[in-house]
Amino acid sequence: MQIATTGNAPESSDFDLIRGRLPIDGSRLLELGCGAAETTRRLAEELPLRGIVAIEVDAVQHRKNLQIDDLPNVRFAYGGAEAIALPDASVDGVIMLKSLHHVPVDAMDRALAEIARVLRPGGLAYISEPVYAGAFNDILRLFHDEQVVRQAAFDALCRTVADGRLALHEEIHFTSIARFAGFAEFERRVMAVTHSDFAIDATLHAAIRDAFLPHVAADGIATFRNPMRADLLRRPAR
Repeated sequence: MQIATTGNAPESSDFDLIRGRLPIDGSRLLELGCGAAETTRRLAEELPLRGIVAIEVDAVQHRKNLQIDDLPNVRFAYGGAEAIALPDASVDGVIMLKSLHHVPVDAMDRALAEIARVLRPGGLAYISEPVYAGAFNDILRLFHDEQVVRQAAFDALCRTVADGRLALHEEIHFTSIARFAGFAEFERRVMAVTHSDFAIDATLHAAIRDAFLPHVAADGIATFRNPMRADLLRRPAR
């Protein structure tokens, strides 16, 4: 397992990789850290799944998710990945999108053990994490430097594979595309998330804005090419 992308990784998205690699037909998926349920919605509406359990640890966002009433095959639940309120071997696949590094460092191993527990034997877990590189990362680290926690997440994955709880089925390096319709959208989607308090004062806000604006094109859209790594892990059949 390697933490960094080498060379120019192909463009892709978590959704496309999940669709192509996880069990889909009639399967039950668990999504840990579903956030605003954007990927949850695409999975529920576009794939022939039996159901999705979408868990979010941010209480404010979870309350918003509970107001979603047009996804009958999705059950929203509150909680952290380190204590999953599901029976053993109860899901066919688990997805964790850019959220393992948000788990407390001392709970990361427990979270991965929980993923192994709830997966059926032979089931797959798709865990994607941003690589600590790129223009978007350079802006993000002005107010939220994730280098330490991203390394900790990678180390926890390596330990889980080394001890045999989950086997590395495939390591995927890709480039994801993030677009923002100007700085206001970046503020709303990234700086104003409810799961973190970034304590951004006026001076720091101006520095973030100054770093962001050169990426805005003539059409008002800022586009970032973000290096990503996804680990596809399988629970051993025995």
